Amino acid sequence: MNYRLLGKTGLKVSEISLGTWQVGGKWGSGFDHENADYIINTAIDKGVNFIDTADVYEAGLSEEAVGRVVRSRSEEVFVASKCGRQINPHVNAGYTPDVLQKYVEDSLQRTGLEALDLIQLHCPPTEVYYRPEIFERFERLKEQGKIKNLGVSVEKVEEALKAIEYPNVTTVQIIFNAFRQRPAELFFKEAQKRQVGIIVRVPLASGLLTGKFSASTRFEAGDHRQFNRQGEAFDKGETFSGIDYELGLKAVNALKAALPGRDNLAAVALQWILQYEAVSCIIPGASRVEQVESNLAVFGETPLTAEETAAINDVYQKYIQKEVHHLW
Repeated sequence: MNYRLLGKTGLKVSEISLGTWQVGGKWGSGFDHENADYIINTAIDKGVNFIDTADVYEAGLSEEAVGRVVRSRSEEVFVASKCGRQINPHVNAGYTPDVLQKYVEDSLQRTGLEALDLIQLHCPPTEVYYRPEIFERFERLKEQGKIKNLGVSVEKVEEALKAIEYPNVTTVQIIFNAFRQRPAELFFKEAQKRQVGIIVRVPLASGLLTGKFSASTRFEAGDHRQFNRQGEAFDKGETFSGIDYELGLKAVNALKAALPGRDNLAAVALQWILQYEAVSCIIPGASRVEQVESNLAVFGETPLTAEETAAINDVYQKYIQKEVHHLW
């Protein structure tokens, strides 16, 4: 495992960390505590020291699992959670300092931790980023010893750029992958100037970039890759990075053709992200231990050549850029 500095938090985190949206099993199929514990323990065994969760992941069961495992380990493992998505309807008016403080306190109770290493606003409406009183409340939570750092999870580059204007925002979690390249243009440079850590989510475009899907692949009814392709439940960009599924398959086939001998396309996709110094860590999810092991296999792969990187970018420009680049 390799480690990088998570911005001005001062934490050194594993380049490949762990996201726990589906850690209890497949989306919508019930939470398997034994499976969750197995996944999280295996990740830690292999050097992962940063775990991302959220209060809405399986109605708090993900937080419970993360806290349970981390408390049982002797290693130092940093826990990041997120708050805000419980607000229903999820609109700007629902965001108040008191509501958010209660969410943080509930997360502490579920995890059993004295303090969260990182709490992140969970993709709030854009208007929230223009309300200083929201960000100020997290300073009070830090003074109270309930959190150590504040970050944000965003949908759009514009939201990320606004968020890092607040001095107490230490990290930004953002979608970035070979099929979602816009963040690298301006945002990465601005984040580095402010020593803001970048946490990359959806690195495999909801599995598209594993190269294992086809036109005949079927997803379960409770899987967002089935029900959210047009943004029916939340931002479309969270599902296949906002790319039309059929177009994504064409782009993946083009990648395979452009990268002969690269059988592990997921490792290629992760390598492509790690080439960016601005990235602090990547948080791929896992519903099975085998997926954790597959993600960590990136460290055993031959580094990408300049020609291979160029080929990946060519595929993006030919198939993807005009469809999604301007949207997020």
